[in-house]
Amino acid sequence: MGACEDRVALVTGGSRGIGRAIALRLSKQGAAVAVCGRNLDSAQIVADQIKAGGGRSLALVADVADTTQVSEVIGAIMEEWGRLDILVNNAGITRDNLLLRMSEEDWDAVMATNLKGAFNCSKAALRPMMKARWGRIVNISSVVGVSGNAGQANYVASKAGLIGFTKTLARELASRNITANAVAPGIIPETGMTGDLGEDLIGKMVEQVPVGRPGTPEEVAHAVAFLVADESAYLTGQVIHVDGGMVM
Repeated sequence: MGACEDRVALVTGGSRGIGRAIALRLSKQGAAVAVCGRNLDSAQIVADQIKAGGGRSLALVADVADTTQVSEVIGAIMEEWGRLDILVNNAGITRDNLLLRMSEEDWDAVMATNLKGAFNCSKAALRPMMKARWGRIVNISSVVGVSGNAGQANYVASKAGLIGFTKTLARELASRNITANAVAPGIIPETGMTGDLGEDLIGKMVEQVPVGRPGTPEEVAHAVAFLVADESAYLTGQVIHVDGGMVM
């Protein structure tokens, strides 16, 4: 049996990059996986890939910043499988610019998806988790939420906020056998931290990574898989940096 056998997971932003890798990894460990994204066709591709491998999956579409849409997603999962055990808040966007040039709209958009989205999904997921007295919440933050990063004030603020949000959830939910942890990826190509940065700048950033290379979505997924396992029940309120030693 897999480490997630008979569990049901929701992965937001699950149609590409880190989210896709997490969805595939949890499925391989036995979980039924709801793949949620803003584009149904993209989410369906991942869901079909899971089914082709013998797993159970459901493709769902939602803007996680919209409370009503999030409620509909949770409702669809409960109708399909009758439970929700694992939530991975991975959905995120970037709208990079220096602070003096950053528009209010770009600030609000990033905070709405990256931080309010995690609030919406976590709150909606808590009812079935608390009823079952078992749950795992993993928030995908970023090393820049700890170190800061020029040109990403909105993104960094949202990811730093996720860390504080995670620790508060952990304190509130520990007595209900629900854990909350965060994973902070480092340089993972084609993901939020790198945003629209050019190859030259990314190359210079990689030079600051002790292991000397960027990471992969699969390496982030491995950390998530560890956190949602039964054996990780005594681990909550933590931030695991998957960054090759970039932030120590």
